[in-house]
Amino acid sequence: MPLLFPATPPLPLCRAARASRRATASVASAARNSSSSSASFDAAAFEAERLRLDAAARAGMESTAAAAEAGPRAWKWAIRKRVWDALEAEGIARDPRPVHHRIPNFDGAPAAADALGRLDIFQNSHCVKVNPDTPQKQVRFLTLSGDKKLLTPQPRLRTGFFSVMDSQMIPVGCIPEACTSVGAAKYGRPIGLDESLKVDLIVIGSVAVDPSSGARLGKGEGFAELEYGMLRYMGAIDDSTMIVTTVHDKQLVDDIPVEKLLVHDVPVDIICTPTQVIFTKTTIPKPQGIYWEKLSPEKLGQIRILRELKQRIEQETGTMLPCGPSEKLPPTAQRKQRWRRRRRDFCMLLLTVSFTQ
Repeated sequence: MPLLFPATPPLPLCRAARASRRATASVASAARNSSSSSASFDAAAFEAERLRLDAAARAGMESTAAAAEAGPRAWKWAIRKRVWDALEAEGIARDPRPVHHRIPNFDGAPAAADALGRLDIFQNSHCVKVNPDTPQKQVRFLTLSGDKKLLTPQPRLRTGFFSVMDSQMIPVGCIPEACTSVGAAKYGRPIGLDESLKVDLIVIGSVAVDPSSGARLGKGEGFAELEYGMLRYMGAIDDSTMIVTTVHDKQLVDDIPVEKLLVHDVPVDIICTPTQVIFTKTTIPKPQGIYWEKLSPEKLGQIRILRELKQRIEQETGTMLPCGPSEKLPPTAQRKQRWRRRRRDFCMLLLTVSFTQ
């Protein structure tokens, strides 16, 4: 029992492409330089884009869940739906609503975070990696207000990688703002794969977790597993790095079949709820990195930092990494990719005209 705690383009187009790449690099450099000045950060634009991407991603997850009903992952979606439904039906769910296809926010999330904050493993940590979801906002606050270094992923890894913050980087009185996605982008320092750091504790969001085994289900996108795998590659964590989740007691389940978990699924060592702390004593092996044979070309295409990592490993080893089976993109993502292609082609046409005049 657990303890309770292409073909080569014509010459003008090549020039246009190079000019486009230089312009893109210039914009990226300017964005990095401006990130050091919170006054130049457009919080409203950032939040609007984050919400747009969030809505598109959740629509995609709905399509994925519907398609998986007859597949080998149907059991995962059944458990997720049961938990989401219960949180809503019993008045436990908190904004953002509905909690379906999210790491659900819940009544008592700050109390669960405070229980985590009282643990020795948290108090003795110098660097804590915390997911960017709403129910873990109090954990991020405790990390920063406790003079610890906070490592938080940029939402869905679509806009970058990780941001790192500590209280010295944040203006007086702005720690609550820094605990939001907007605040992390505004005050945090983006890092890359070459960053040297040691993460002492990982705090992860969950939809459902089994206290008897430490088995965990997220919302179904796999970003927690990718973040974990990249930190393993960087040498920032190892098997001894403790993984904690904060959830409501209604998110505790007893029917996650360990034998059906995949090699990249991340288990948890400690569960904190508003009423108890559970040490799971999990024996589920922790992932050793990124399992490229499980990663679809579509997922790889969505996340720039993953493509960079894959290219780096292939250059270092001289070996092409495997790729997982293709997955059908949801209609929202397909429309988005078509729009991006049209915008790219139009921009390239304008550049070509300008270079040939």
